[in-house]
Amino acid sequence: MSVQLWTFVFIFLTFGLYIGIAIWSRAGSTSDFYVAGSGVPPLANGMATAADWMSAASFISMAGLISFLGRDGTFYLMGWTGGYVLLALLLAPYLRKFGKFTVPDFIGDRYYSKTARLIAVFCAVSISFVYVCGQMQGAGIVFSRFLEVDITTGVVIGMAIVFFYAVMGGMKGITYTQVAQYCVLIFAFMVPAIFISILMTGIPIPQIGFGAELTEAFGGGYLLDRLDGMSEELGFATYTEGQRTTQDVFFITAALMFGTAGLPHVIIRFFTVPNVRDARRSAGYALIFIAILYTTAPAVAAFARTNLINTVDNVEYNEVPEWFTKWEATNLIAFTDKNGDGRIQYVGDPEANELDVNRDIMVLANPEIAGLPNWVVALVAAGALAAALSTAAGLLLVISTAVAHDFMKRSFLPNITEKQELAYARIAIFVAVLIAGYVGINPPAYVAQVVAYAFGLAAASFFPAIVLGIFQKSMNKQGAIAGMVAGFLFTAFYIVYFKTLNPALDNADGWLFGISPEGIGTVGTLVNLFIAIAVAQFTPQPPEEVQKIVEDIRLPGEAVTQ
Repeated sequence: MSVQLWTFVFIFLTFGLYIGIAIWSRAGSTSDFYVAGSGVPPLANGMATAADWMSAASFISMAGLISFLGRDGTFYLMGWTGGYVLLALLLAPYLRKFGKFTVPDFIGDRYYSKTARLIAVFCAVSISFVYVCGQMQGAGIVFSRFLEVDITTGVVIGMAIVFFYAVMGGMKGITYTQVAQYCVLIFAFMVPAIFISILMTGIPIPQIGFGAELTEAFGGGYLLDRLDGMSEELGFATYTEGQRTTQDVFFITAALMFGTAGLPHVIIRFFTVPNVRDARRSAGYALIFIAILYTTAPAVAAFARTNLINTVDNVEYNEVPEWFTKWEATNLIAFTDKNGDGRIQYVGDPEANELDVNRDIMVLANPEIAGLPNWVVALVAAGALAAALSTAAGLLLVISTAVAHDFMKRSFLPNITEKQELAYARIAIFVAVLIAGYVGINPPAYVAQVVAYAFGLAAASFFPAIVLGIFQKSMNKQGAIAGMVAGFLFTAFYIVYFKTLNPALDNADGWLFGISPEGIGTVGTLVNLFIAIAVAQFTPQPPEEVQKIVEDIRLPGEAVTQ
């Protein structure tokens, strides 16, 4: 069967499964809709957390960026993995014990302030919108290539599917759908990685094949040595050496770590289990499930980059393989014959380079470039959609809970019924899907880069407020509010300035202290911390009952507030 037919088969089966789960687990109460009734087993929650965590940025874009940036691309891997460990060990158990199932809920009650809650709602919605746009963009890329439709149509299809099961099942439906999506995405990521590792190195474990010698068919020698040599020969930066400064790499990695620990759609996952002990267990399971993909991504990146250079450099354009023309039709890969010789010159010099490759296609095109069977190519498409839609669903739920629960119920309409609250939540999802779809059709950057901005905003707004709220009982509402506002505005303005208002200055010479927009969230975090602590020194201390709660959440036991 053709790739397109196989893709239809896999998408029909997997989407049918997701929709069936949503119908089976339809939410009937706000508890089901927001936190799945807090009855999800730790193992299932670990798989759902991993699927929620491993978005289109992880599945599609991370390995693609590493394949082009080499060492410089690994800060995505280090930052996201390290951030999850930080969240699981430092914050999640205490937030679970506090007993509030949204970040705005925690901030509103911990800082005894409606203003703090509303600022947290604004930050949660903004961060989630930026993040979910990257997922819609990823879904559009997959549909565009494998169903042979334009990207706009692909985004619309993704919007419709995720809207259905997010609205139908709420967190209960999303959780069990994400369990299925994890199984699909990890199988889809590992199968081609194993096949290609065997083809190129004779070793079935990609993580080992990454550091092994190539077979004679691929020229022999160690994979990374070979890739370094080809890169230098074509005028690209050496693959195993980076071009970014160590300082910028540090700031980006830290921003991704702190942002991870402040992401509301991951934090809410720890409220879907029955108790604090199960929250810790599910975090451990999730880390194992995440590590399977994250330790494989560098190998996939190196395999894809090597095969791309071998396949297209100095090849007659009229003799390019079928996968090239298929991706060319999506405008995500383009050839411009600058010297008129009819051959593809893929080189590092931008003036002479004739091939433009969108980095987000590398994982998706990798099985085709390597010549794997059509069913494997289609399987990767199904896995990419599972990754994009699972995270999109979690983010949409954050937006709906922020609007319906924190903004409506807890701030302005405390007397609305549970049925009315659910209606507001579902309306919020509908509006969020429309906005996310529009930005997904008109993306500002690659998927992983768009997501990196969301992490920077989360780092600069939520992370300090949560850490200080747990570990510093003297932190008051004035300090927290001032810190969140300052950190968020500083980071948002920096990103918008360089990416929208003045992109000509978006380079190491134009950046503040040489820090890129992807890494500015670390500075925003420091701004938040400094202002919060300074303001708290000159304003009244929190009430005694609040300080007592902060002391209690660090002691063994269950939730201290209701």
